Amino acid sequence: MTIAKTNNNKGANTTNLLETNFGSRDERDHYKPFKRVGYPPIFIWPIQPVKGLKWILSIPGYFLPWNSLYIFIGILSWYYLSPPLEDYSQVTVQQTFLCFAKNSLLVLVYFGIFHFHFYFKKNQGRIFKFNPNWPNKKNKTFLFSNQNIDNVIWTFGSGVTIWTLLEISILYLAANDVLSLIKRDERPIYFLFMIITIHLWRDIHFYFVHRAVHWAPLYRHAHYIHHKNNNPGPWSGLAMHPTEHFLYFSCALIYLFLPFHPLFVIITLTHAGLSPAPGHAGFERFVSGKKSFDIDAHAHYLHHKYFECNYADGIMPLDRWFGTFHDGSPEAQAELRKRLKEQSLKKG
Repeated sequence: MTIAKTNNNKGANTTNLLETNFGSRDERDHYKPFKRVGYPPIFIWPIQPVKGLKWILSIPGYFLPWNSLYIFIGILSWYYLSPPLEDYSQVTVQQTFLCFAKNSLLVLVYFGIFHFHFYFKKNQGRIFKFNPNWPNKKNKTFLFSNQNIDNVIWTFGSGVTIWTLLEISILYLAANDVLSLIKRDERPIYFLFMIITIHLWRDIHFYFVHRAVHWAPLYRHAHYIHHKNNNPGPWSGLAMHPTEHFLYFSCALIYLFLPFHPLFVIITLTHAGLSPAPGHAGFERFVSGKKSFDIDAHAHYLHHKYFECNYADGIMPLDRWFGTFHDGSPEAQAELRKRLKEQSLKKG
């Protein structure tokens, strides 16, 4: 989350000048950041322990701003918005509805903040917007021909529903002693380790699930719904087919095999449920007053634009390791075309 101040100009001129400090627009008026997509100084060779440690503790870094936020919301969700574990021993309609309402509230508020700023109030206009166009309101590929309405329906009707059902199912098994539970005070090191590495697990899980749904049969069955959003907005983040939602939220199923505390499940699902909002915002930077900060959306925007790249956009260089990385440069685009051409020749 790189913070930057504008120059001394005021009003719109200041904001426009701010954009030119960070990127330029091409002949189609699409915004292209000067900064290339990259990875933090960790999980790279040669090992850079000092830089890696600084990154973990810095802003932006491993914990701040995003991971700490999702951990905090997860803690709030479990300890203040959820019933005690023993209440999950019997699943009721009322309990399921309350859990759905809780998760819906989290999504409504968090996604709503990005939508309100960027799209409802248009507080920064098109400044830092990758695609100059606004979400489509007259496209029959979307439900009711409206991209935002379509996205919201898939988000709550399928996404939050499946998130809720997985959450309740895992906690039901835990409450009935089917799974191996730990207490926070009995294994504090393991407890802390699991919480702070949830993001790493999410990175790995998301990459391979994402590659899987790009397999032609799964793409035609499910993932095409998400990729209708080639000009994504915040609500596009969870706009998926139910099959993809199940695969996406299946990151929490790891606790069927590992000792866990209920909080692990809540944080993992909260991380999965909320983190798509900034990544699909459609803007590189969030402008507030005379400052702006990077919201880490460029890598995933490139995926929506070019499809066969940047399947993961986290801290682990999985795309680089597996040859699917795109940093936004002309060289990376040429390499993508070459890779796709080679794949086409092999198929045909």
